[in-house]
Amino acid sequence: MENAGLAIALIGVVALLCQWAAWRARLPAILFLLIAGLALGPVSGWLKPDALFGDLLFPLISLAVAVILFEGSLTLNFKELGGLSAVVRRMITVAAPITWVIVSVTTHYLFDIRWDLSILFGALMVVTGPTVITPLLRSVRPSERVANILRWEGIVIDPVGALLVVVVYEFIATQSQGAAFGQSLLLFLEIIVTGLAIGLGAGWLLGKMLARQWLPEYLHNLATLSLVFTVFALCNHLAHESGLLGVTVMGMWLGNQKDIRIHNILHFKENLTILFISGLFIILAARLPWHQLVGIFTLAPLLLLLVVQFVARPLSVAFATLGSPVNWRERLVLSWIAPRGIVAAAVSALFALRLAEQGHPDADWLLPLTFTVILGTVVFQSATARPLAKALKAVEPDPRGVLILGANAVARAFGKALQEQKLPVLLCDSNWDNIRSARMAGLRTFYGNPTSEYANQRLDLTGIGKLLALSPLRELNVIACMHFRSEFGPNNVFTIRHISENHKAEKHQVSDDLKGAPLFAERITYAKLASLIGDGAEVKATRFTEEYRYEDYQQKRSRGSVPLFVIRASGKLRPVIAGKELDPGEGATLLSLVPPETKTEDEASS
Repeated sequence: MENAGLAIALIGVVALLCQWAAWRARLPAILFLLIAGLALGPVSGWLKPDALFGDLLFPLISLAVAVILFEGSLTLNFKELGGLSAVVRRMITVAAPITWVIVSVTTHYLFDIRWDLSILFGALMVVTGPTVITPLLRSVRPSERVANILRWEGIVIDPVGALLVVVVYEFIATQSQGAAFGQSLLLFLEIIVTGLAIGLGAGWLLGKMLARQWLPEYLHNLATLSLVFTVFALCNHLAHESGLLGVTVMGMWLGNQKDIRIHNILHFKENLTILFISGLFIILAARLPWHQLVGIFTLAPLLLLLVVQFVARPLSVAFATLGSPVNWRERLVLSWIAPRGIVAAAVSALFALRLAEQGHPDADWLLPLTFTVILGTVVFQSATARPLAKALKAVEPDPRGVLILGANAVARAFGKALQEQKLPVLLCDSNWDNIRSARMAGLRTFYGNPTSEYANQRLDLTGIGKLLALSPLRELNVIACMHFRSEFGPNNVFTIRHISENHKAEKHQVSDDLKGAPLFAERITYAKLASLIGDGAEVKATRFTEEYRYEDYQQKRSRGSVPLFVIRASGKLRPVIAGKELDPGEGATLLSLVPPETKTEDEASS
């Protein structure tokens, strides 16, 4: 037991280091987790999961995969499918089947694997997913159109592809039982009906429990997790291998209910999924036998990787973008970026175990081939996608835009003024009334917390290079600044002061290194700005020329006006920071908050 405890602790520490390394390197965490697992398992022999967990290994892996699929299916909102561009829809309905067919045929003839397993592996290779796409997009920073297509493809294909893989496996499982085709078809229908019925029923029941508040809020997460495990076990008990379908359908049903708030559940499941993924992939990689690890680096797996990268993906993208406004440079970048990740690794490991138990002769191929494609696509694309996109001039220009934390009156006034100066602006808030007001003002918004895991996958930061933390909640501003320091750099993170900071000793205040550079003059706080705007103050623009310089502006400056932002002649934004000298220069534009009763003639006409 002492050795077991030490081994489990080692898995936790290594998982943490891998997630931290992925965060620092802006690469998918699965890359570091799989490498760590291979190093701990077949390479060094330090970690032996079968001996460590014994008979509990298979149930633990099964439950972990069930939670991962449930969390992924929660994010599939059918309303979003209708709003997707035609290219994104064709990436799901056209490109995915083409990839499926090409990979299946290649696997069959290259490795002499039975058709059923080849088709299952081909279905696995359809799934990309936001957990691997998002870090690459932040590293590559392709053009806005390419980034949006890849992001939405990953978001939608994650649950849809998982459902596809589960259905394909269910059919293979019925066939492997040695029954006649007619009987196999009946078993398959039994699995589908059982999974659909119990999944829909459980989703409906949990939805009613949440909507009618039959449970206190602190029990929502426990109830959801317990029901996921129950659905998985009950489905498998009634119809063998129907559990994964049941939890996937349950998640889709729950995620599409109008009158149910699932944000807390989704946040809990995201954290739980990170925990499961981190431990699961280290364990799965550590189980890989040495001879299978060596086999990854032979010619046949390399040829498979080349087909996936240079044949299947380019052909599928070519058909999906046919007749669309996507130009050839953007198509080439789309063809280059398609890393495989979480769903492929988790589901392939589980199915490999189950097929091996059923005596499938080629089951041992499933996991090493999946690892080959995952490691190959992530490493290759991470190293080459950015140089390729730059060479093709398919990268976004220098980020000039601003992410504003908050959609309150202050944030809306500043966002509108910056947008009128042709700067991209994105407002984030968890208050729906603020978001609605911002949208009515014509501002782009994100409804939610920008530091959440949901935002990490769905927040579109294309063209955004600075953070303005303008929330009335000081702690939220601090958290946002800490979160986006690595994204934008410490010199591009700014925050507003609050009244409490003016009256606190230095030892009670958060360090400037953590909360970002303080905006505007020394005594300008959020409350002061909100009061001025409430009294009718407006943001006015003053442009400096050779005849009208900043010194002239200072002489005529309105009493009580607050300098906010300087926009250089090049279009770059520089917020006014307390204690730093302001010298806009010729051709620059100064945005100031001007009280209504003290507007000067220059400011009123600018």
